[in-house]
Amino acid sequence: MRSPCSAFGLGIRSNVEIAALRGAPSTGTADLSIELHSVPDDPEALEESGWTEFHRSQHTDEHGTPAVRAARHGRLHLHRLRYADGTTVFVDEGGTRIWSAAPERATVEDTATYLLGPAMGFVLRLRGLLCLHASAVVAGGRAVAMIGRSGAGKSTMAASFAVRGDAVITDDVLAIAESTDGYEVRPAYPRVRLWPESVQGLFGHADALPRITPGWDKRHLDLTASGFRFQTQTLPLSAIYLLDDLSSPQAPWIEPVRPRDAFLAVLANTYASEFLDSSRRAAEFDAVMRLTQQVPVRRAWRHFSFDSLEPLCAAIESDAAAVATA
Repeated sequence: MRSPCSAFGLGIRSNVEIAALRGAPSTGTADLSIELHSVPDDPEALEESGWTEFHRSQHTDEHGTPAVRAARHGRLHLHRLRYADGTTVFVDEGGTRIWSAAPERATVEDTATYLLGPAMGFVLRLRGLLCLHASAVVAGGRAVAMIGRSGAGKSTMAASFAVRGDAVITDDVLAIAESTDGYEVRPAYPRVRLWPESVQGLFGHADALPRITPGWDKRHLDLTASGFRFQTQTLPLSAIYLLDDLSSPQAPWIEPVRPRDAFLAVLANTYASEFLDSSRRAAEFDAVMRLTQQVPVRRAWRHFSFDSLEPLCAAIESDAAAVATA
């Protein structure tokens, strides 16, 4: 096993090098072990009997196979995520071990898209953390999060802040820890994932950044590269920005979100909630209620064009500073 690195506030040790974790800070302890090309030791885990399916994705591939099916094994205290491409991920009940078995054609980075995405989100939820489908950056020495519908530009905004020289904390999976002092954002790993059109808009050419994996068109920005910054320390969360579109020359502008709408917006953007049982869903409901009562949720109106990203970043930074001193 390789030396552990820190991501999402966990010491992670993997039996195979995962490129996305390069540059993540080293740590002396391992809270989570990731074992690629491996399955749990108990042969009963590989049998169909004993598993109870609790989630089946409505999204399917061209053959009608659900994108993901989730099941739990009561006696073994295991969870299983089975993906349409043949990848299977096992997670123990305590969120301390992940095993993954993938088709022969799959690369490590293919499998890592699941391990550092849905599987990691599930691990964090099992450990009692609230996770949002969001990006977060540093503004005024504190964390600000950006949420929104799929395609709203969360990752593009994170990359835009990075281009300005601001530190990025996380992209896609936002882990929030609640404490007596408020809420803190845990740094993920030093990458921002972008579709080619965003790469072209930000860097001038769709091929300006490397692909995450050869079989997928999505690219990644390496935050350890010269000119970019990755936030390695946990920071307090000062505000959450809901990205929304507006075809108006007055955009961008930022306004408060009413408490009920703030709660519903954040609840709609929780991560890996489809894998939670009823008790954890109830806890999530309460956690989101507390979060939106204590952390301001603001709506960031913008007309989406790459020329508007810099003014929107500046508007969020200025607003976050005002919120922090309010």
